[in-house]
Amino acid sequence: MPNNKTVPQVKGDFLLGNLSKMIANPFQALCDWQRDYGDLVSFRLAGRHIYLFSHPKLVEQALIKQSDDFVKIRGDGKPIGLELVLGKGLVTSQGDLWQRQRRLMQPVFQRSNITTLLPQIATAGSNMLDRWRKLGEGAEINLSREMTQLTLEGITQTMFSTSVLDKIEQISPSLDILLRYAAETIVNPLMLPLYVPTPANQKFKQALGIIDELIYGIINERRATPSTHNDLLDMLLKASDDNTGEQMTDRQLRDEVITIFGAGHETTANLLSWTLYLLARHPDVLAKLRQELDSLLQGKIPDATDLQQLVYAKAVLNESLRFRPPAGIMLRRVNKDTEIDGYFLKAGRLAIFSIFNLHHHAEFWSQPEQFDPERFLIHENRRFSFMPFGTGERICIGSHFALLESQLLLSMIVQHCDLQLLDKDEVEIEMAITLRPKGGIPVWLKWR
Repeated sequence: MPNNKTVPQVKGDFLLGNLSKMIANPFQALCDWQRDYGDLVSFRLAGRHIYLFSHPKLVEQALIKQSDDFVKIRGDGKPIGLELVLGKGLVTSQGDLWQRQRRLMQPVFQRSNITTLLPQIATAGSNMLDRWRKLGEGAEINLSREMTQLTLEGITQTMFSTSVLDKIEQISPSLDILLRYAAETIVNPLMLPLYVPTPANQKFKQALGIIDELIYGIINERRATPSTHNDLLDMLLKASDDNTGEQMTDRQLRDEVITIFGAGHETTANLLSWTLYLLARHPDVLAKLRQELDSLLQGKIPDATDLQQLVYAKAVLNESLRFRPPAGIMLRRVNKDTEIDGYFLKAGRLAIFSIFNLHHHAEFWSQPEQFDPERFLIHENRRFSFMPFGTGERICIGSHFALLESQLLLSMIVQHCDLQLLDKDEVEIEMAITLRPKGGIPVWLKWR
């Protein structure tokens, strides 16, 4: 294969490469390396070599035109990243298993089905607002924590017809531990295997045990008392292999349930947190959004028809997804020696596709560091320069659900609440698989 161009290599230590900077702040490292070295660079974490993609055309070439050359990552003999937590669920599985599970779940996430779930999401939102009112005027809350609790309740009520609010004090910190650990296995190849009883490994196992106990409990309860909920869990329990007629094992069920449970709330919680934070920092945008909401809704909870008409609310959410994409990166493994845009890439190396860098690329976005929902009121072809839910056949199955849920809950909160930031300094971005507000977002709770 011709080797026309050499992929720029980030300068680093002789032994550890770029490990220290990546461990210190992986989000900043990926931004800096794109700025300093370009849209396709190579860096090294000790013995692990990784390519960083930050240009829409390169992403299209790799993930669409050469998708067979860039596959979901798997550890050599041991899982790394999200597979440690999600097993072989929809996000991490491959091949025939992935195709079968995707085909099975697709009907649940069709737009027509999602609109029937809006009343349950609205109930979760109303319950949160009622709880906030009881805290009193001027109460202090952590917006990130509140949105996590809200979206956890939303996903479990709609997909599994159950509530987890009574276990929230255990669930939230456990999920946080799992995601942070999964992220560290990617950025730090020197981590000791799980069977070594380090404090971090013990903490991970304990957190996984808490979540597994919850998930298996939901599955066992439904098996014991079959329901007519017709939710995602019912579909998974009734599903059978087209060829053999076999139904999913409890382990397969667990992997799919924890995938929807985990991935289905974390990104939406981040989207709502970042959006409310950005609105608080941009009162002109907030005023325009309120004008649309007040004019159309007049204080009521929007239904599916109303949501279609909330054009500016959609633009606000899209700009938030661009400005602070909850899923900041996508990961793949180079399946075989290949060539991209004249660059030779070696088999076995990892590839990080930086969604954040794509969304802030000056070649494709005017004033990319400015929060401006107006840009989404103009119809433009933004494929590959705007991909908050990924791209290709593995695009997020829950994207419609996440957007409708976010639009509904954002409308409810903004109509009634005036959230005021306790700290005027800009909130730092932290990458732990998703892009989160570091330390959360403390706000004063005011009422309109």
